[in-house]
Amino acid sequence: MKNHIRTLLLFGALTLSYTMSGQNMAAIRINEVQSVNTDGYIDDYGCRNGWIELFNTSYGTVDIGGCYLTDDPNDLTKYMIPKGDALTKIPPRQHVLFYADNLPDRGTFHISFDIPNAKQVIFVSNNGRTIIDEVTLPEGGIPANKSYGRVVDGEGSSEPTHFLQRSIRVAQKERAAGEDHGWAILDKVTPSTNNLTLDGDSKSTTMGKTDPYGVIMAIVAMSVVFVALILLYVVFKKIGNRAVIKSHLKEAASKGDVASVASVKGKESTSAEVFAAIAMAFHLYKEDNEIHDFENTILTIHKESKSYSPWSSKIYTLRETPQVRRNK
Repeated sequence: MKNHIRTLLLFGALTLSYTMSGQNMAAIRINEVQSVNTDGYIDDYGCRNGWIELFNTSYGTVDIGGCYLTDDPNDLTKYMIPKGDALTKIPPRQHVLFYADNLPDRGTFHISFDIPNAKQVIFVSNNGRTIIDEVTLPEGGIPANKSYGRVVDGEGSSEPTHFLQRSIRVAQKERAAGEDHGWAILDKVTPSTNNLTLDGDSKSTTMGKTDPYGVIMAIVAMSVVFVALILLYVVFKKIGNRAVIKSHLKEAASKGDVASVASVKGKESTSAEVFAAIAMAFHLYKEDNEIHDFENTILTIHKESKSYSPWSSKIYTLRETPQVRRNK
Protein backbone atom coordinates (compact mmCIF):
# COMPACT_ATOMS: atom_id res chain seq x y z
CA MET A 1 0.00 0.00 0.00
CA LYS A 2 2.78 2.39 0.90
CA ASN A 3 4.57 1.67 -2.38
CA HIS A 4 1.44 2.58 -4.32
CA ILE A 5 1.12 5.85 -2.42
CA ARG A 6 4.76 6.71 -3.08
CA THR A 7 4.32 5.92 -6.77
CA LEU A 8 1.25 8.18 -6.98
CA LEU A 9 3.03 11.03 -5.18
CA LEU A 10 6.06 10.72 -7.45
CA PHE A 11 3.85 10.67 -10.54
CA GLY A 12 1.96 13.73 -9.27
CA ALA A 13 5.21 15.61 -8.59
CA LEU A 14 6.56 14.81 -12.05
CA THR A 15 3.29 15.87 -13.67
CA LEU A 16 3.22 19.11 -11.68
CA SER A 17 6.82 19.94 -12.56
CA TYR A 18 6.18 19.24 -16.23
CA THR A 19 3.04 21.36 -16.19
CA MET A 20 4.81 24.25 -14.46
CA SER A 21 7.71 23.97 -16.90
CA GLY A 22 5.24 24.15 -19.78
CA GLN A 23 3.53 27.15 -18.26
CA ASN A 24 6.89 28.93 -17.87
CA MET A 25 7.88 28.24 -21.46
CA ALA A 26 4.50 29.53 -22.63
CA ALA A 27 5.56 32.98 -21.35
CA ILE A 28 8.26 33.26 -24.04
CA ARG A 29 7.45 35.44 -27.05
CA ILE A 30 9.20 36.14 -30.33
CA ASN A 31 9.69 39.84 -29.84
CA GLU A 32 11.72 41.18 -32.78
CA VAL A 33 13.24 39.86 -36.00
CA GLN A 34 15.86 41.34 -38.33
CA SER A 35 16.71 39.65 -41.63
CA VAL A 36 19.26 41.94 -43.36
CA ASN A 37 21.91 43.52 -41.16
CA THR A 38 24.69 45.42 -42.93
CA ASP A 39 25.55 48.23 -40.53
CA GLY A 40 23.91 47.28 -37.24
CA TYR A 41 24.43 44.85 -34.38
CA ILE A 42 27.68 42.79 -34.39
CA ASP A 43 27.75 39.29 -32.92
CA ASP A 44 30.48 37.76 -30.75
CA TYR A 45 32.48 36.86 -33.87
CA GLY A 46 32.46 40.40 -35.21
CA CYS A 47 29.96 39.58 -37.94
CA ARG A 48 26.68 41.21 -38.89
CA ASN A 49 23.82 38.78 -39.39
CA GLY A 50 20.08 38.67 -39.00
CA TRP A 51 18.80 37.77 -35.59
CA ILE A 52 15.75 36.68 -33.58
CA GLU A 53 14.93 38.20 -30.20
CA LEU A 54 12.94 36.29 -27.58
CA PHE A 55 11.29 38.00 -24.62
CA ASN A 56 10.24 36.56 -21.23
CA THR A 57 6.84 38.06 -20.43
CA SER A 58 6.63 36.45 -16.99
CA TYR A 59 8.03 37.56 -13.64
CA GLY A 60 10.05 34.41 -13.14
CA THR A 61 13.18 33.02 -14.76
CA VAL A 62 12.49 30.66 -17.68
CA ASP A 63 15.01 28.11 -19.01
CA ILE A 64 14.48 27.62 -22.76
CA GLY A 65 17.14 24.90 -23.05
CA GLY A 66 15.75 22.03 -25.12
CA CYS A 67 13.23 24.21 -26.98
CA TYR A 68 13.36 24.72 -30.76
CA LEU A 69 13.54 27.54 -33.29
CA THR A 70 12.55 27.03 -36.90
CA ASP A 71 11.41 28.80 -40.04
CA ASP A 72 9.68 25.73 -41.49
CA PRO A 73 6.25 24.64 -40.17
CA ASN A 74 6.94 21.14 -41.54
CA ASP A 75 10.18 20.85 -39.54
CA LEU A 76 9.51 22.12 -36.02
CA THR A 77 12.79 20.72 -34.63
CA LYS A 78 15.12 22.46 -37.09
CA TYR A 79 17.33 23.99 -34.38
CA MET A 80 17.35 22.78 -30.80
CA ILE A 81 18.54 25.26 -28.19
CA PRO A 82 21.27 23.37 -26.25
CA LYS A 83 20.56 22.35 -22.68
CA GLY A 84 22.81 23.13 -19.74
CA ASP A 85 23.83 26.63 -20.89
CA ALA A 86 23.32 29.13 -18.07
CA LEU A 87 22.64 31.88 -20.62
CA THR A 88 19.49 30.11 -21.83
CA LYS A 89 17.85 30.99 -18.51
CA ILE A 90 16.03 34.21 -19.33
CA PRO A 91 15.46 36.47 -16.29
CA PRO A 92 12.04 38.05 -15.69
CA ARG A 93 11.01 40.61 -18.35
CA GLN A 94 14.36 40.25 -20.17
CA HIS A 95 15.51 39.40 -23.70
CA VAL A 96 17.81 36.91 -25.40
CA LEU A 97 19.21 37.15 -28.94
CA PHE A 98 19.81 34.33 -31.45
CA TYR A 99 21.94 35.01 -34.56
CA ALA A 100 20.42 33.65 -37.79
CA ASP A 101 23.70 32.93 -39.58
CA ASN A 102 23.23 29.20 -40.34
CA LEU A 103 26.39 28.47 -38.35
CA PRO A 104 25.26 26.44 -35.30
CA ASP A 105 28.83 25.31 -34.58
CA ARG A 106 29.67 28.81 -33.37
CA GLY A 107 27.74 28.39 -30.14
CA THR A 108 24.40 28.18 -28.42
CA PHE A 109 23.00 31.38 -29.90
CA HIS A 110 23.94 30.74 -33.53
CA ILE A 111 21.03 28.91 -35.16
CA SER A 112 20.99 26.58 -38.16
CA PHE A 113 19.08 28.77 -40.60
CA ASP A 114 19.02 32.34 -41.87
CA ILE A 115 16.09 34.74 -42.32
CA PRO A 116 16.34 36.67 -45.62
CA ASN A 117 14.21 34.08 -47.44
CA ALA A 118 12.12 32.98 -44.46
CA LYS A 119 8.37 33.56 -44.37
CA GLN A 120 7.84 32.86 -40.69
CA VAL A 121 9.70 32.23 -37.44
CA ILE A 122 8.41 29.66 -34.96
CA PHE A 123 9.34 28.98 -31.32
CA VAL A 124 8.53 25.40 -30.27
CA SER A 125 8.34 23.79 -26.82
CA ASN A 126 10.86 21.17 -25.72
CA ASN A 127 8.51 18.38 -26.75
CA GLY A 128 9.11 19.32 -30.40
CA ARG A 129 5.38 19.55 -31.18
CA THR A 130 3.76 22.42 -29.26
CA ILE A 131 4.12 25.80 -30.93
CA ILE A 132 4.53 28.40 -28.19
CA ASP A 133 4.81 31.44 -30.45
CA GLU A 134 5.30 32.26 -34.10
CA VAL A 135 5.23 35.26 -36.40
CA THR A 136 4.53 35.57 -40.09
CA LEU A 137 7.03 37.96 -41.66
CA PRO A 138 5.82 40.75 -43.96
CA GLU A 139 5.31 39.93 -47.61
CA GLY A 140 8.25 41.21 -49.61
CA GLY A 141 10.56 40.79 -46.63
CA ILE A 142 11.84 43.15 -43.95
CA PRO A 143 13.68 46.26 -45.24
CA ALA A 144 17.45 46.23 -44.80
CA ASN A 145 18.75 47.39 -41.42
CA LYS A 146 15.23 47.54 -40.03
CA SER A 147 13.37 45.05 -37.93
CA TYR A 148 9.89 43.60 -37.61
CA GLY A 149 8.78 43.50 -34.01
CA ARG A 150 6.14 44.07 -31.41
CA VAL A 151 5.39 47.72 -30.74
CA VAL A 152 5.29 46.92 -27.01
CA ASP A 153 7.43 44.06 -25.68
CA GLY A 154 5.50 40.81 -25.39
CA GLU A 155 2.19 42.32 -26.48
CA GLY A 156 0.33 41.55 -29.68
CA SER A 157 -1.14 38.55 -31.49
CA SER A 158 0.06 35.17 -30.28
CA GLU A 159 -1.82 31.88 -30.25
CA PRO A 160 0.01 28.66 -29.24
CA THR A 161 -1.87 26.46 -31.74
CA HIS A 162 -0.82 24.64 -34.88
CA PHE A 163 0.81 27.02 -37.34
CA LEU A 164 -1.25 26.09 -40.42
CA GLN A 165 -4.53 26.49 -38.54
CA ARG A 166 -3.49 29.82 -37.10
CA SER A 167 -1.93 31.24 -40.23
CA ILE A 168 -5.03 30.67 -42.35
CA ARG A 169 -7.45 32.00 -39.73
CA VAL A 170 -5.41 34.94 -38.48
CA ALA A 171 -4.03 35.93 -41.89
CA GLN A 172 -7.55 36.19 -43.28
CA LYS A 173 -8.65 38.20 -40.28
CA GLU A 174 -5.65 40.54 -40.52
CA ARG A 175 -6.15 41.11 -44.23
CA ALA A 176 -9.85 41.85 -43.71
CA ALA A 177 -9.25 44.24 -40.81
CA GLY A 178 -6.08 45.81 -42.17
CA GLU A 179 -4.37 45.32 -38.82
CA ASP A 180 -1.06 43.84 -37.77
CA HIS A 181 -2.15 43.03 -34.17
CA GLY A 182 0.67 44.81 -32.37
CA TRP A 183 3.46 44.20 -34.92
CA ALA A 184 5.16 46.82 -37.09
CA ILE A 185 8.30 47.62 -39.06
CA LEU A 186 10.56 49.31 -36.53
CA ASP A 187 12.71 52.15 -37.83
CA LYS A 188 14.78 52.00 -34.68
CA VAL A 189 16.29 48.54 -34.26
CA THR A 190 16.49 47.49 -30.59
CA PRO A 191 18.30 44.15 -30.12
CA SER A 192 18.31 42.87 -26.52
CA THR A 193 16.38 45.87 -25.26
CA ASN A 194 12.85 47.27 -25.13
CA ASN A 195 11.15 47.94 -28.45
CA LEU A 196 9.23 50.87 -27.01
CA THR A 197 11.80 53.42 -25.90
CA LEU A 198 11.15 56.67 -24.06
CA ASP A 199 13.98 58.68 -25.56
CA GLY A 200 11.94 61.15 -27.62
CA ASP A 201 11.89 64.89 -27.22
CA SER A 202 12.25 66.11 -23.67
CA LYS A 203 9.48 68.07 -21.99
CA SER A 204 11.41 71.29 -22.38
CA THR A 205 11.83 70.69 -26.11
CA THR A 206 8.15 69.89 -26.50
CA MET A 207 7.23 73.01 -24.53
CA GLY A 208 9.55 75.08 -26.71
CA LYS A 209 7.76 73.86 -29.80
CA THR A 210 4.32 74.46 -28.32
CA ASP A 211 5.09 77.88 -26.82
CA PRO A 212 8.03 79.41 -28.68
CA TYR A 213 7.54 82.90 -27.19
CA GLY A 214 6.94 81.80 -23.60
CA VAL A 215 3.50 83.43 -23.30
CA ILE A 216 1.79 80.33 -21.93
CA MET A 217 4.63 79.71 -19.48
CA ALA A 218 4.46 83.32 -18.23
CA ILE A 219 0.68 83.18 -17.74
CA VAL A 220 0.88 79.86 -15.92
CA ALA A 221 3.74 81.02 -13.69
CA MET A 222 2.02 84.30 -12.77
CA SER A 223 -1.26 82.50 -12.11
CA VAL A 224 0.46 80.10 -9.73
CA VAL A 225 2.16 82.98 -7.89
CA PHE A 226 -1.02 85.04 -7.51
CA VAL A 227 -3.10 82.09 -6.42
CA ALA A 228 -0.49 81.23 -3.80
CA LEU A 229 -0.47 84.84 -2.55
CA ILE A 230 -4.28 84.91 -2.29
CA LEU A 231 -4.28 81.68 -0.31
CA LEU A 232 -1.60 83.00 2.02
CA TYR A 233 -3.58 86.22 2.53
CA VAL A 234 -6.74 84.32 3.43
CA VAL A 235 -4.93 81.99 5.82
CA PHE A 236 -3.02 84.74 7.63
CA LYS A 237 -6.15 86.94 7.75
CA LYS A 238 -8.07 84.19 9.52
CA ILE A 239 -5.21 83.50 11.92
CA GLY A 240 -4.79 87.22 12.67
CA ASN A 241 -8.50 87.72 13.38
CA ARG A 242 -8.53 84.82 15.80
CA ALA A 243 -5.44 86.13 17.56
CA VAL A 244 -7.02 89.61 17.91
CA ILE A 245 -10.26 88.16 19.30
CA LYS A 246 -8.36 86.09 21.84
CA SER A 247 -6.34 89.08 22.99
CA HIS A 248 -9.53 91.19 23.41
CA LEU A 249 -11.21 88.43 25.37
CA LYS A 250 -8.22 88.11 27.65
CA GLU A 251 -8.05 91.84 28.22
CA ALA A 252 -11.80 92.14 28.92
CA ALA A 253 -11.75 89.20 31.31
CA SER A 254 -8.85 90.66 33.26
CA LYS A 255 -10.74 93.96 33.68
CA GLY A 256 -14.00 92.28 34.56
CA ASP A 257 -15.78 93.98 31.68
CA VAL A 258 -18.54 91.47 31.04
CA ALA A 259 -20.24 93.54 28.38
CA SER A 260 -17.03 93.73 26.41
CA VAL A 261 -16.50 90.00 26.76
CA ALA A 262 -20.00 89.32 25.50
CA SER A 263 -19.67 91.77 22.62
CA VAL A 264 -16.38 90.22 21.57
CA LYS A 265 -17.94 86.80 21.56
CA GLY A 266 -20.84 88.11 19.56
CA LYS A 267 -23.49 87.34 22.16
CA GLU A 268 -25.64 90.38 21.44
CA SER A 269 -28.86 88.54 22.16
CA THR A 270 -28.09 88.17 25.90
CA SER A 271 -30.43 90.21 28.08
CA ALA A 272 -29.29 93.14 30.20
CA GLU A 273 -30.38 91.39 33.43
CA VAL A 274 -27.83 88.68 32.83
CA PHE A 275 -25.13 91.29 32.31
CA ALA A 276 -26.18 93.03 35.52
CA ALA A 277 -26.06 89.82 37.54
CA ILE A 278 -22.64 88.94 36.18
CA ALA A 279 -21.39 92.47 36.85
CA MET A 280 -22.70 92.35 40.43
CA ALA A 281 -20.97 89.01 40.96
CA PHE A 282 -17.69 90.43 39.70
CA HIS A 283 -18.15 93.48 41.93
CA LEU A 284 -18.81 91.41 45.05
CA TYR A 285 -15.86 89.22 44.25
CA LYS A 286 -13.56 92.21 43.94
CA GLU A 287 -14.68 93.82 47.21
CA ASP A 288 -12.27 93.03 50.03
CA ASN A 289 -14.70 93.72 52.87
CA GLU A 290 -17.53 91.79 51.32
CA ILE A 291 -18.64 88.72 53.23
CA HIS A 292 -19.01 85.70 51.06
CA ASP A 293 -20.93 82.57 51.80
CA PHE A 294 -19.04 79.36 51.72
CA GLU A 295 -21.05 76.24 51.28
CA ASN A 296 -19.98 72.82 52.29
CA THR A 297 -21.50 69.50 53.20
CA ILE A 298 -20.96 69.74 57.00
CA LEU A 299 -24.08 70.18 59.11
CA THR A 300 -23.62 71.90 62.53
CA ILE A 301 -26.27 71.92 65.28
CA HIS A 302 -25.91 74.78 67.80
CA LYS A 303 -27.37 74.25 71.25
CA GLU A 304 -29.77 77.01 72.28
CA SER A 305 -29.21 78.09 75.94
CA LYS A 306 -32.30 79.18 77.98
CA SER A 307 -32.67 80.34 81.59
CA TYR A 308 -35.38 77.79 82.36
CA SER A 309 -36.55 74.51 81.08
CA PRO A 310 -40.12 74.36 79.79
CA TRP A 311 -40.39 70.86 81.15
CA SER A 312 -39.66 71.89 84.73
CA SER A 313 -41.81 75.00 84.72
CA LYS A 314 -44.25 75.01 87.61
CA ILE A 315 -47.07 76.48 85.66
CA TYR A 316 -47.47 73.13 83.92
CA THR A 317 -47.82 71.36 87.33
CA LEU A 318 -50.65 73.55 88.69
CA ARG A 319 -54.11 72.16 88.55
CA GLU A 320 -57.04 74.10 87.37
CA THR A 321 -59.35 75.58 90.01
CA PRO A 322 -62.38 73.35 90.29
CA GLN A 323 -65.63 75.04 89.49
CA VAL A 324 -68.88 74.18 91.28
CA ARG A 325 -71.87 73.77 89.11
CA ARG A 326 -75.12 74.77 90.70
CA ASN A 327 -78.44 73.50 89.65
CA LYS A 328 -80.96 76.08 88.88
